[in-house]
Amino acid sequence: MGHVVVIGAGQAGSSCVAKLRNSGFEGEITLIGAETAPPYQRPPLSKGYLLGEMTLERMYLRPESFYSENNIELMLGAEVTGVDARAKTITVGGRELAYDDLVLTTGSSPRRLPSAIGGDLGGVYTVRTLNDVEAMEPEFADGKRVLIIGGGYIGLEAAAVAAKKGVTVTLVEMADRILQRVAAPETSDFFRALHKAHGVEVLEGVGLNRLIGEERVSGAVLSDGRELDVDFAIVGVGIVPEIGLAEMAGCTIDNGISTDAQGRTSVDGIWSAGDCASFPYRGGRIRLESVPNAIDQAEVVAENIMGAGKEYVAKPWFWSDQYDVKLQIAGLNAGYDAVVTRPGDKDGDASFWYYKGDELLAVDAANEPRAYMVGKRLIEAGKSPDKAAVADPAVALKTLL
Repeated sequence: MGHVVVIGAGQAGSSCVAKLRNSGFEGEITLIGAETAPPYQRPPLSKGYLLGEMTLERMYLRPESFYSENNIELMLGAEVTGVDARAKTITVGGRELAYDDLVLTTGSSPRRLPSAIGGDLGGVYTVRTLNDVEAMEPEFADGKRVLIIGGGYIGLEAAAVAAKKGVTVTLVEMADRILQRVAAPETSDFFRALHKAHGVEVLEGVGLNRLIGEERVSGAVLSDGRELDVDFAIVGVGIVPEIGLAEMAGCTIDNGISTDAQGRTSVDGIWSAGDCASFPYRGGRIRLESVPNAIDQAEVVAENIMGAGKEYVAKPWFWSDQYDVKLQIAGLNAGYDAVVTRPGDKDGDASFWYYKGDELLAVDAANEPRAYMVGKRLIEAGKSPDKAAVADPAVALKTLL
């Protein structure tokens, strides 16, 4: 059956090796991770784990014993330093490992601030790994002051945790509004109001000029000239796909590691899935940064390694938890030209429905799980309800189906 080596022990990597074994693959499997912890969920890092509401063991994707019980070699704290696609070998921890199929589930890394503007100072954090969160957790103390740079979902989730722990929070977003890259103004308005109600100072159209401090951050100068005293800073300005090993192997790079619809890269015997992989979607090419995509795409790759010949058809969905609000997102809103707001069952809750012409593209549902489920089913079925019916809370959601 051969030897499958999977590099990257996150959600995609763990899903791939589990699917291989559960589908009857009897060959060797090796899963290699740079971190020392077994594969774990990342979303709770900036939510439940940072709040102290979730233990590390609860975040494990599978019990650590799962890997040995299923004859999967789990190499943790291991750095892959070489890939020889012609010889079909990798170099890891000073040893050479031969493979028949190589799966790159290398994920992504957070963008960091340049050292020239204080990015290397102590007390400046990103939110991506267990080590990141454990390093910053002691900072979250009542009365401390944090500057959060970036008004995307990671920045907003960190702001919510900090505010709940009594930290004084200032969030700066260089764009005209928070969530500008990923959501409509209506969704931005909803979350701006939510954060302000919890005491967060949200500054839009304002960027960071530089952080101040000797060895540790003590302040910040913003792009509008104002200066702030801060005790620590969190950088949430996006992530970039980890493509170094793919480049070393000679794989085509196109907004990540380029794959075909079955998960194959341009190099024989090498596959890719998860945050790092771009793939065909509705006549174009996309890369999705989400847990569901990582799981589904990796499982399709596992099936195809076993000869299934199956194409991956993405059904995008995402979520974000902030305070007592669960935002659930179905679909992709790229190209929308209209947004329909539907009031929720409770005062303040709402869903936002994205249309391009008469076609429903996506739904943002804030504490509206029924709207999310109906919207998701409609999008996946290629159905688009009348906008007036969506906007009218007197029209039952189930009738839209």
